Amino acid sequence: MKSLLIVAALAAVANAEPIAITNATVHVKPGTAVENATVVIDKGVIIAAGAGVAVPAGAKVIDGKGKVVTAGFIEGLSSVGLVGVELEGSSVDGRFGATDPVHEDPVHASFEARDGFNPRDVGVAVARVGGGITTVIAAPAGGMIAGQSAAFTLDGSSDPVRAPLAMNGVIGSEGASAAGGSRGKAIEMLRELLDDARSYGKDKGSYERNAKRRLLADKLDLEALQPVLTGKMPLVIEAHAEADIRALLRLAAAQKLKIAIVGGAEAWRVAADLAKAKVPVFVDPTANLPANLAASDVHDDAAAVLDKAGVPVVISTLGASGTARTLRQLAGNAVAHGMEWSHALAAVTTAPAALYGLDKRGTLEKGSAGDVVVWSGDPFETSTVPETVVINGVVQPNVSHQTRLLERYRKLPMAR
Repeated sequence: MKSLLIVAALAAVANAEPIAITNATVHVKPGTAVENATVVIDKGVIIAAGAGVAVPAGAKVIDGKGKVVTAGFIEGLSSVGLVGVELEGSSVDGRFGATDPVHEDPVHASFEARDGFNPRDVGVAVARVGGGITTVIAAPAGGMIAGQSAAFTLDGSSDPVRAPLAMNGVIGSEGASAAGGSRGKAIEMLRELLDDARSYGKDKGSYERNAKRRLLADKLDLEALQPVLTGKMPLVIEAHAEADIRALLRLAAAQKLKIAIVGGAEAWRVAADLAKAKVPVFVDPTANLPANLAASDVHDDAAAVLDKAGVPVVISTLGASGTARTLRQLAGNAVAHGMEWSHALAAVTTAPAALYGLDKRGTLEKGSAGDVVVWSGDPFETSTVPETVVINGVVQPNVSHQTRLLERYRKLPMAR
């Protein structure tokens, strides 16, 4: 059945008519905007973008006069497709409960988001239609190590763009329950887990013969952590306090890990070190209140400060499912507090694509995936709407659960 679905999806792309978006302000990539330009998409990829581009015969033409065209946005850390209705357990997957070192395993490294992703979840169309999001990184949450994320396009496909992508986890106050309430113990547990995984990788035979001491995780989890140890898979880990971020930087340097910081309330205080280590930071620019006393020094302009210091910044809703469509508004808030507009665009396109190795997404350059959004105006303004969304060269339906409810209740019968 899965192979039939993949064949059908490939056939839809192959049979899609060429699309030409004309007369628009086209952001070919962050920092490169072309007025009165044309974007041509054929067979699922961008074949041309710029001024003076000819429209192919038989192409579907979309007049972009007065419109802004960008690559589809990428939500770099999301639960879209994993979490539907928060309070309905049957629609929640990849989110593990509060960790308890006695009653629950805090390590879920072998969990893969692609096994729990639901392409027909209501949040998929809402994120696409309301937010111009064409790709999400579906990431698990909960426990010290939650598992492995995967990239999905929001066109109803159940086949990931790439999986697995990264290992997700948390330390600091948010992960302290896995270590009996101690933030310092949490980083110690993470260090021990990585050491155990390295020991397992070097001598699997002893593990199979039960000739090793008890390790912090089971076989599948230890196996799943091997790409993290070799730097082939990034460890995307939530941390907010300056002390916790510095501890992660030391750990990454000592063990040669590729890491990214999620949340990073006080990351701006460590901006120089993060930039030197080339460690990306996932930021919600509206998270301007301290979540706890351990990380109380929160700034409205954190995204701008990090960006100006040379830190790769990814703007994200940080795992929220129902609010993924507000990603563009978060980017607008970053601009309002000092981040350059083109850099904010990069933070929702090329920056997450670079972090996860999605080479053909995030720009409208020739050869890139045909993920394109036609906006009614500046995409970071709240009054702007995504008028046309194209994914892999196919125009997507401009309908979601929210738009259906709007149409259903737009006119109510008069009460008698």
